[in-house]
Amino acid sequence: MSNLRLINETEITSSVSSVDITDVFSADFDIYKIVLDGVQESAVGQHQWVRMRFINSSGSIITSNYDYAQLRMLSNSAFGEERQTNSVDLLYAGLGYSDDYGTNAVAYIFNPFSSSSYTFELAQGIFWNGTIMQTVKGIGVNKQTTSVTGFNLYQSSGSMGSGFIRTYGLRVDS
Repeated sequence: MSNLRLINETEITSSVSSVDITDVFSADFDIYKIVLDGVQESAVGQHQWVRMRFINSSGSIITSNYDYAQLRMLSNSAFGEERQTNSVDLLYAGLGYSDDYGTNAVAYIFNPFSSSSYTFELAQGIFWNGTIMQTVKGIGVNKQTTSVTGFNLYQSSGSMGSGFIRTYGLRVDS
């Protein structure tokens, strides 16, 4: 029997710059898995990073106190790093230039519902930038002790056009 429990599946079927996934984090789980499955840009050439922000128990998007670091591994050149402290969001994954390929990524979220600890994120993904394959691996934290019940995925410009976002709870058996 799998320890993953599907909590929510959201399908992107039209051009959107932002998606809210609400009421998925609860006291039922301490660890969550978020999967981007074939998420594509809405038009060729809108290469953008998918960014993540958390939604608190009041339903408001948290727009401060994020730190992240990410290693970007390109198939044709040197690796690059992105890092930020006191950011308004977390980097999650990139959307490629071609509509023929979607982004596939996974993030693990730790202790989001707890109001006595920070919410941590561990993520990795793969996408195409033209003919260049890129993989990313990153970590992040929201440095607030607030109960988080959902998340927001968005792009600072451009839009997502299709794909699936699945949220799972990870049951830990003793």
